[in-house]
Amino acid sequence: MKKSFIYSLVILMGASICLSCSKKEDEEPPLTVALTYANLTDDGYFDGVLYYKITSNFPLEVKVTKSEKNVVNIGIPTIVSIDGRDYKCTSIDNRAFYNNSSLESITISKGVRSIGERAFEGCSNLTSVTMPESVTSIGYEAFYGCISLTSITIPKNVERIYSWTFYGCRSLASITIPESVTSIDGNAFEGTAWYNNQPDGLVYAGRVVYDYKGTMPENTTIEIPEATVGIASHAFEGCSGLASITIPESVTSIGESAFSGCRGLTSITIPESVTSIGESAFSGCRGLTSITIPESVTSIGKEAFNGCSGLTSITIPNSVTSIRDYAFSGCSSLTSITIPESVTNIGGGAFVNCSSLESITIPESVTSIGYQAFANCSGLKSIYCRSSTPPNVSGGFDSIHYYEITLYVPRGAIEAYRNEYYWGHFMHIVEEDF
Repeated sequence: MKKSFIYSLVILMGASICLSCSKKEDEEPPLTVALTYANLTDDGYFDGVLYYKITSNFPLEVKVTKSEKNVVNIGIPTIVSIDGRDYKCTSIDNRAFYNNSSLESITISKGVRSIGERAFEGCSNLTSVTMPESVTSIGYEAFYGCISLTSITIPKNVERIYSWTFYGCRSLASITIPESVTSIDGNAFEGTAWYNNQPDGLVYAGRVVYDYKGTMPENTTIEIPEATVGIASHAFEGCSGLASITIPESVTSIGESAFSGCRGLTSITIPESVTSIGESAFSGCRGLTSITIPESVTSIGKEAFNGCSGLTSITIPNSVTSIRDYAFSGCSSLTSITIPESVTNIGGGAFVNCSSLESITIPESVTSIGYQAFANCSGLKSIYCRSSTPPNVSGGFDSIHYYEITLYVPRGAIEAYRNEYYWGHFMHIVEEDF
């Protein structure tokens, strides 16, 4: 038989559950569950409905790991007292309520900071979720497939909404998103009534551009309004009609695959406010001929400009510390690249198949070059490597003509390069005063 379980002054399986009497005015008292060693099972401490595991003894913290399947209404406690020691309940574990079809409502007490991945996935009868402002993180697929959920309010301290978080919540018509949210990952609200009710065109989720809905007309120019703080993952993916877009200074992040496949995009200015460019953000934008990455950007995601075959020049700022795997792979019109002194690592395949690349300058700061980073760069004529210590290379120059390329190294470093396995493949090594 299903049962409703809202914490009150009861005793279950030897576990006393009580409400603390001390509270500030207009503030709910903390909900306390009192347990002993006798309540310890293989799955954690059990109060009759919920299981808990200790995550820290300094400070004292526990997480909810799972629940009984036949409970309709559940309240997550604030304090779990174990043998007289008061542990704060700070998180709900991954898959804690996974496929719990009996669950209809959940009230999460103040103090819980994170809701794990897939925590409530498949709770098909869940209609009510109350989250406190203490929640800062809601995991991947946390409410995936909660088909009875009709409304949700995201707490004001959450900054990111992960992929598929509310995917398939077909009854979810009301979503309140706070100003704190600056990034939204792909398909977070796909298949919800909220999304289905949006008109064609730009769809906003809070202050983030979530998607372009419908078919975009050819030669479309978009000016994103001021106060927009982010462009969600996949927001303009496949919008081949997009010709140019203006991004305001308020935007701080460009999500994964945000402009992937926008083959008609010829012009974009990335403002100084942007600090990160997601994976595959501009992948396949073959109409782009040049791009300047601002000094504010510290990371360029994997495959960020993969397949931008029209790109002839790119400026990488001194703020970037790593060029990720395949970041510029297939940029077949790129003729030269200067890597800034801030970069320490060049990822695998970073410039693979850049067939027009003739010259590379690798700064002294680079210590490692990933597998096939410059493979198949058939037009390469010169490499300027400024470090006296040869960077570690893992097949970074495979499938190139070593005998046609001149490698320039610092004066006095020629023997060091000749004695390194990969660098020693170059037939022409010349010392240079950098």
